[in-house]
Amino acid sequence: MLMRNGDVPDRVAQLMASFRDATESARDLTALMGIEGSAAALYFEQFESMLKQRDNWKFDWRGRNRRPPRDPVNALLSLGYSMLAKELTGVCHTVGLDPFLGFMHQPRYGRPALALDLMEEFRPLIADSVAISLINRGELGPEDFMRNANGMFLTDKGRKPFWEAWFRRLDTEVSHPEFSYKMAYRRMLEVQGRQLWRFVRGEALTYHGFVTR
Repeated sequence: MLMRNGDVPDRVAQLMASFRDATESARDLTALMGIEGSAAALYFEQFESMLKQRDNWKFDWRGRNRRPPRDPVNALLSLGYSMLAKELTGVCHTVGLDPFLGFMHQPRYGRPALALDLMEEFRPLIADSVAISLINRGELGPEDFMRNANGMFLTDKGRKPFWEAWFRRLDTEVSHPEFSYKMAYRRMLEVQGRQLWRFVRGEALTYHGFVTR
């Protein structure tokens, strides 16, 4: 995402690659989550490089914040992540997996831990891409957000372009790196869910995560 849409120094790409490579030698879940946390911090530190600057206004971006989101960019990300989690919770139910029993995300009451695990593959490619597209295409402006005691949110008017961009992204076709055929992201969510189902049942030797080329 950063290399395709942003303008980051070479050292950032190299450091991100080193985090990726370090996951191979992580000895336990705590170590793995520590690497993931460092990579996420670096990613969001550089997130603004993917947003076009505008003369009349720009989003108030000071890093990732949530519960509640305090600025328009984080409001878009939080909404996108929430919708993606709901999509994948439905996928888990469809393919016969319990969305509340995860691997990386720890189970707790009302938390779809497995859906959140599956979501990690698609978080930047769907939710982040929708947010970046809406901002860079000028489809949303400051007037499309409102602030209240619970944080920053889209107005009724602002939700329309969000949903249009959301469904447009889900209908975008991409190729799976292992299976070598194209499908919409909407279908890819289910393919990954069914692949995980086969893996946990012992019908597949490995689980192939989805990455773009």
